[in-house]
Amino acid sequence: MNAPNSSIDLDAYFERIGYDGPREASLDTLAALHRLHPQTIPFENLDALLGRPVRLDPQSIQQKLVGARRGGYCFEHNLLFRGALDALGFTTRSLAARVVWGRTDPQMPARTHMLLLVDLEGVTYLADVGFGGVTLTAPLVFETGRDQVTPHEPFRIDAIDANNYLLQVKLDDTWAPLYRFDLEPQFDIDYELANHFVATHPQSIFVSNLLVARVAAHSRYAMFNRRLTVYGPDPSQRELTTVDALRDVLQNEIGIRLPDDANPALDAMLARLP
Repeated sequence: MNAPNSSIDLDAYFERIGYDGPREASLDTLAALHRLHPQTIPFENLDALLGRPVRLDPQSIQQKLVGARRGGYCFEHNLLFRGALDALGFTTRSLAARVVWGRTDPQMPARTHMLLLVDLEGVTYLADVGFGGVTLTAPLVFETGRDQVTPHEPFRIDAIDANNYLLQVKLDDTWAPLYRFDLEPQFDIDYELANHFVATHPQSIFVSNLLVARVAAHSRYAMFNRRLTVYGPDPSQRELTTVDALRDVLQNEIGIRLPDDANPALDAMLARLP
């Protein structure tokens, strides 16, 4: 459980995500925020690619994702989301996960992802607005073995054993694993350590590749380096061969307000993408 966070500017956050509903700790409020947040605040790792620090204090996160209309990755998204929920009176718990999405390496990965549990009226929900191209768009009832419909794909929480769980998504009639986690509480310092690895370690995928995503009403946009893929009713894929094309997609299709103070470095970084 986290102490209520009074540092977040709820008015600014709600304006950012386009929410104008009730300010009460209800399932309807949780579901609405969970749907709107990933539709308007993109997933992106530009700062890590630019060699800039990724700061996790509430003021820095709010300035970047809300004030500057940027995006971020899991720690930034879910800390901001947690701050809003706590300010509204929800009871949240912070956890960490080991990402197995797309992995072929048999070694156990580190805990480099943040997720939340929300306790509401005797029911626990899994909430996560920061998992890139397959980010949840609705909270999930924390119940194992249950297929759960969301505004996008179905998801399911499975029990690995008595202490560990696996989140899966259904893609083309196949269940794909996203991450495994347990219920050990995580504190903000735990995320600081994981964030340092994700943002600076040479083995981190985030320091050498562009990863960007945004959810739309019925589709998903995902960028990996120069490749833009749109998933949904009208799927497409294209390669972005120029810096101008990359900038255009990042700003106009993904919705990132690119940092003006990094223009030369940003263009150089985009030009180097594989």
